Amino acid sequence: MVTNPHDRDGWVEQLDYIALDTRRSLDLDDDLALAARNDIAAFELIYTRNRSAVYRYLRTRTISGDDAADLTALTFERAFVAIGRYRPGGVGVRAWLFRIARNASIDHGRRRLAEPPPDRPPESNEGPELRIVADEDATELRQRVAALPPDQRDAIVLRFAAGLTAREIGAVLGKTEAASQKLVSRGLAVLKEAYRV
Repeated sequence: MVTNPHDRDGWVEQLDYIALDTRRSLDLDDDLALAARNDIAAFELIYTRNRSAVYRYLRTRTISGDDAADLTALTFERAFVAIGRYRPGGVGVRAWLFRIARNASIDHGRRRLAEPPPDRPPESNEGPELRIVADEDATELRQRVAALPPDQRDAIVLRFAAGLTAREIGAVLGKTEAASQKLVSRGLAVLKEAYRV
């Protein structure tokens, strides 16, 4: 790989390798999705590879972990039912799953009024003061992310809670890769500025 950061050709070679590696991952996901139409074990692999990221994403869009777990199960249930309609060659199974998860969370939000989050039991290695500070910091961050424009908020959550690439975020939000990258960048800039004040 590249050892000299000023070696332009080496960086281009590394970017080509990353793009090839990403393509291989998308091809594997597409192969799994096609196999999952007739083989439940293939769908189980899709589930195993993506469940944590889907849960993390949905956890940012719900009041409680239980709601996020329920929506994660609903997402994979809907994906299992719809796997026959999945079309390979796009941005991959992950983006398809997150589009399903996003729609499930939107539906959930329309049906349910916001409830206060349940109290978190204290962890054994933190004192009550540290827990209060951590809860206040997390609440402040959630409020600042929630105050972002909807597209920026979704892009930030998909990038950092779900770990999606700009291309995958674009597929979920119906935007280009460049537009979704700008949404992430602008959202981060707004958050950084809010913390400077």
